[in-house]
Amino acid sequence: MTITITAFEKSPDRGKGLARDMRVRWALEEVGQPYDVHFVSFKTMKEAEHRARHPFGQIPTYEEGDLTLFESGSIVFHIGERHQGLLPEDAHARSRAITWIFAALNTVELPIFERSLATILERDEPWYEKRLEVLDKNIRSRLNDLSNHLGDADWLDGDFSAGDLMMISVLLRLKSSGIVDEYPNLAAYVARGEARPAYQRAFAAQLAVFTASSGG
Repeated sequence: MTITITAFEKSPDRGKGLARDMRVRWALEEVGQPYDVHFVSFKTMKEAEHRARHPFGQIPTYEEGDLTLFESGSIVFHIGERHQGLLPEDAHARSRAITWIFAALNTVELPIFERSLATILERDEPWYEKRLEVLDKNIRSRLNDLSNHLGDADWLDGDFSAGDLMMISVLLRLKSSGIVDEYPNLAAYVARGEARPAYQRAFAAQLAVFTASSGG
């Protein structure tokens, strides 16, 4: 059965690999699974056909036979469960990798995503600078803890796993801010993720969509 995911036909990240379908593309590339992409616009995302896949009218979604999933973390976890390469065979290591998926999405991404929204929606507001200061303080608190845990290791818990894939995807949202560069081990960690052949293939596929849609 062919796997089909959904992605923006014109991604707002302008080809930077930050849209959440990138996480699913990367996971599928890591486990060597081919996939098709169904592209949606901001308008069609909110229509009934797409809401049947994703009740909240967002991307990505994942379809395989009669199975339909939404939420990038859930999809990556499912891919890891079905195919070798993203979750360790050892039961305890597997559980820790799953824990890091949750940590990336619930503990680390929330203030980072808030920052992304603030820079778009609140930049002209009188409280913007103070708001950004608070968000950056919260982000640095999370990154300090993450940096201390990672230390001089290559990955969060032994070998590369879905936990690393998700964490690196989240940290990439900070790339333009320069905050991750304040933590050399985290900057190197992100660079190792970006250097993986599976990431490179996924990034190229997403970039090609932006290039085509912009006429480049």
